[in-house]
Amino acid sequence: MRFRRERPPVRVERGEKLLADAAADDAHLGGTRDALYVVRRLGHDRLGLEETVRIPWEEVQAADWDKDSATLRISEVGAWGEQRPEHVFALPEPGRLLELVRERVTASVVLQRHVPVDGRRGLRVIARRAPSGDRPIAWFYEYDEGVDPDDPDVRRAAQEALAAARAEVGPD
Repeated sequence: MRFRRERPPVRVERGEKLLADAAADDAHLGGTRDALYVVRRLGHDRLGLEETVRIPWEEVQAADWDKDSATLRISEVGAWGEQRPEHVFALPEPGRLLELVRERVTASVVLQRHVPVDGRRGLRVIARRAPSGDRPIAWFYEYDEGVDPDDPDVRRAAQEALAAARAEVGPD
């Protein structure tokens, strides 16, 4: 006798296939080649209303797993000076989802280069690409603590580093 696994409550966009999923305390997560999906129930009613959030892998800045608390923390790429969207999930049985998250986030990074501005402190130029390759490379800066992105010297260093990185990577 074969037992069929219950279908996960994650509906993905046309052309995508669910590769891994896991139930969190307050959500269900699923991953495809192109994105992480988060499905949350809205309210505690019987209507079964839910919200699905799609986070493309190239927009995941970091994914951290705490084995002791079985907690996955996903930080999205954000704009300087603004609060980065962050999602925290208790995943008692993460299954293959953790492997998929690690592999997909890593695969989206085309280039990451640290540029010193003041001693060891500086900024990182980061190039990220959608796994499908259907969008141009996205370029980001990350500033070390204590580095002011409005400082003219920092801005000049960032622009020079970006130009050099773009020349190295080639056309989007």
